[in-house]
Amino acid sequence: MDPISDMLIRIKNAQIAGHEMVRLSHSKFKYEIARALEANGYVGTIERKGKRIKRILEIALRYNNELPAISGITLISKPSNRVYASVKELHAGRKGGIVIVSTPKGVMSGKDARKQKVGGMLIAEVW
Repeated sequence: MDPISDMLIRIKNAQIAGHEMVRLSHSKFKYEIARALEANGYVGTIERKGKRIKRILEIALRYNNELPAISGITLISKPSNRVYASVKELHAGRKGGIVIVSTPKGVMSGKDARKQKVGGMLIAEVW
């Protein structure tokens, strides 16, 4: 299974179920995606816990008036089909959301990628 899609779906499902936080296995890429979500107000604080092989990410979930901050996620790139976009091709997320992009300067939202004038692999769309 794709670990990135698993991470995003776990976050979405935990919010729908009303959990305060979600625990995931740690990787640098997952941590960077979580930081992009945190910077745009979709999740709360992120903590790395444990050492070496037992390292985990604890992500506090955010709610607005008891409604989940994330109402939907669409995965764009998959292991079998990677989707890349140049700066000119980057679009704003639907319904006021964001597009998460992996660029040579790190993982960031599509808006930040346009400001820094870099393109990259489109990971997911969050609204």
